[in-house]
Amino acid sequence: MTIRVLLADDQTLLRSAFRVLVDSEPDMNVVAEAADGAEAVALARSAKPDVVLMDIRMPGTDGLAATRMISADPELVNVRVVMLTTFEVDEYVVQSLRAGASGFLGKGAEPDELLNAIRIAAAGEALLSPVATKGLIAKFLAQGGTSDDGQKSREHSERLSALTVREREVLVLVAGGHSNDEIAERLEVSPLTVKTHVNRAMAKLGARDRAQLVVIAYESGLVRPRVE
Repeated sequence: MTIRVLLADDQTLLRSAFRVLVDSEPDMNVVAEAADGAEAVALARSAKPDVVLMDIRMPGTDGLAATRMISADPELVNVRVVMLTTFEVDEYVVQSLRAGASGFLGKGAEPDELLNAIRIAAAGEALLSPVATKGLIAKFLAQGGTSDDGQKSREHSERLSALTVREREVLVLVAGGHSNDEIAERLEVSPLTVKTHVNRAMAKLGARDRAQLVVIAYESGLVRPRVE
């Protein structure tokens, strides 16, 4: 199956470079290009891409606002957004995940990393870099706390009660940035079993994908950031 990609960036040369790279792969192709967030949302609705490569900083409607609109549209529930940021480690990382992005990638990433990111997002997995998952997301979510949306935090906490002990255990490991294979090894079960637990947790918590599980785990207080 060919992965349909939408490019959203206000830099024409960068979009052209991304298009050449993506279109060179046999399993993906660019179906549309947008120069700002508003255009990205409109094209997401008309072109129905599998993955949107979304620049965070764009004139007018920025990438964060566009991602929120895409995530809130029930007709775009299967569209995955990967945020592109100049600086991988900053508050935009958490804002991206809260907006509904499946992950983020630095613009300085290698071509293979970008292509792999598209494939990971299309498969419904979370694209969270090792740098982010080893404390930074926890740090920023903790700083933001639940003050910006206490109601959402309470809802997350209430939904956690529906999880089994094993599902909670898996959720904690997912929030730590571990892959299904790594979790399977830790818990001495099969990767398929882990995937089942992850999918059930997503369904019970109303999470779009694995990245949203990470946000819920921290915002609900199930996982606390490690104090260095």
